[in-house]
Amino acid sequence: MKKFLLSACLAGENVRYDGGNTRIECETFRKLVESGLAVLVCPEVDAGLSAPRRPCEIRGEGGGGSVLDGKSEVINDEGQNLTEQFVKGAYMSLEKALENGCSVALLKHRSPSCGSTLIYDGSFSGKKIEGKGVAGELLARNGIRLFSEETLEEAIKYIEEE
Repeated sequence: MKKFLLSACLAGENVRYDGGNTRIECETFRKLVESGLAVLVCPEVDAGLSAPRRPCEIRGEGGGGSVLDGKSEVINDEGQNLTEQFVKGAYMSLEKALENGCSVALLKHRSPSCGSTLIYDGSFSGKKIEGKGVAGELLARNGIRLFSEETLEEAIKYIEEE
């Protein structure tokens, strides 16, 4: 089985912006986490942001890739620019993945850090757009295969492949 990077909130750690978690309730998944194959990350907390914290979104077109390329920024709902922390957290997640031989990541859907296919549009209106979060994009650029809780069954099959 493959070691995998896992958003800590999906494992039940209270690291989300609201101080909560989004624990996945699935026996097979629980066994994978308990097996020691999961390497937990929260790019935002790892980079020094608190839990709870103000909600953040990517402002500008291009999602996490645009943030990494210096063309967009990550702001919170009070207008504070947190781009530096999000980029730092993304690189910390990549470092953990590489150090632990993780070729796959199971990340929180719609997160400005961990999103793998959908993120919020930067208006704090709840509108979702196609795109990756900052860490999701950096991991993908470095050959890490991305999954989310929305594709959990596919992720489990991929992780369990020898």
